[in-house]
Amino acid sequence: MVARIDYAALFAATPSPYLVLGPDLVIVDVNDAYLRATGRTRQDLVGTYIFEAFPDNPADPDADGVRNLSASLHRVLATRARDTMALQQYDIPVVDRPGAFEERWWSPINTPVVAPDGAVVWIIHRVEDVTEFVRSRRSRRGTAHDQRPVPGSGAGPERPGEPREPEEWEVLEAELYGRAKELQNLNEELRLAHARERQVAVTLQEAMLSSPDLVRHPDIAVRYLPAVGSLNVCGDWYDVVDLPDGCFAVAVGDVVGHGLAAAAVMGMLRSALSAVTRTVEEPAQALEVLCRYALCVEGALTTTAVNAVIHTGERVISYSSAGHPPPVLLHADGTCELLDRATDPPLGAHVEHVSRTEARLPYTVGDTLVLYSDGLIERRGEDIDVGLRQLCDALSRSVRLGPERLADALLARLGVSGGARDDIALIAVRLDERAPATGR
Repeated sequence: MVARIDYAALFAATPSPYLVLGPDLVIVDVNDAYLRATGRTRQDLVGTYIFEAFPDNPADPDADGVRNLSASLHRVLATRARDTMALQQYDIPVVDRPGAFEERWWSPINTPVVAPDGAVVWIIHRVEDVTEFVRSRRSRRGTAHDQRPVPGSGAGPERPGEPREPEEWEVLEAELYGRAKELQNLNEELRLAHARERQVAVTLQEAMLSSPDLVRHPDIAVRYLPAVGSLNVCGDWYDVVDLPDGCFAVAVGDVVGHGLAAAAVMGMLRSALSAVTRTVEEPAQALEVLCRYALCVEGALTTTAVNAVIHTGERVISYSSAGHPPPVLLHADGTCELLDRATDPPLGAHVEHVSRTEARLPYTVGDTLVLYSDGLIERRGEDIDVGLRQLCDALSRSVRLGPERLADALLARLGVSGGARDDIALIAVRLDERAPATGR
């Protein structure tokens, strides 16, 4: 039998100094090694904002420890990724001498602890105190300088105060440290440039995904997660379109590829489908028109899409799919029904015009209709049927939740709250008796 690990005791005993910070950068825990390294007590640190506990040395005009550490911690919060910092001089206050600071050198690593919903709940701040190493190097340099013969004399140690040439290894060490600082500054500039580029892409994507009719549907939840590592833009889309007589349409699509190119194609196809849905009677007709349009849009071929119309008066869903994973109708008793009886090839699969199939099925007030893109269920090396079973199981376990909480629970239970290898678009529609505003 394997003994249960006491992680609190392990944290306390580990020889490397550790702090645990909350997202607000307040210290929530500290191990004994960190207390020994800084000469502090738990009462000094726990519950204190880290930069109140360890401010910059006001006597050093070049002190940048707070700036560098703050930038690293905020990168961890933003990216949910570990951040390894360059060697830092970060002087700390002397405990028993108010206003005095002690020179200290550290090698820090900041690591996020991420909750199932993707939020950073803690940051593990690990440091190695390398102050003695830096001081010993200085000491050895001093000894070597004292014993070094006068250049060209061939005899005796160098006289005190006499000018000397720096040792080759000393120049190299200073050069390496200078390059490390330059690299850190360059990395920070690159991160800022990437953040600006990412914000531009996000703004563009939000504009392309704007769905004015969605605000009139409090019982519809949407989620949009670009692939991990992307610019936060993708080729997946969702849409909600109000129709006459209280009916409305919902759609999800998926353009092949990632990034800005796929997002540009997505914007054109989404706009086209939104427009045609307002002018034709049924979803299959809308996809037929969209298919003809896709034939003349570069990068649009093999796009998949599913379009469904909810006829609120009849309590019927009509739907048609262009090679897209089947929507799921979650009944109030927890059972799931796949909408898989009207699936045709993706857009552009046929050059000539081919009529698309359409199916209808009834629903009951309280049912939930879920449309999604394949990033939600497809995993490398795993059959899609496995993903569909996992999806239905996750929905059944969330049957009592409203659309917003159901959407979050679904992402968490399928392990994609923080994103996946592929893009994800998701719509959850709680079907009730309230009719939205009429419009075309």
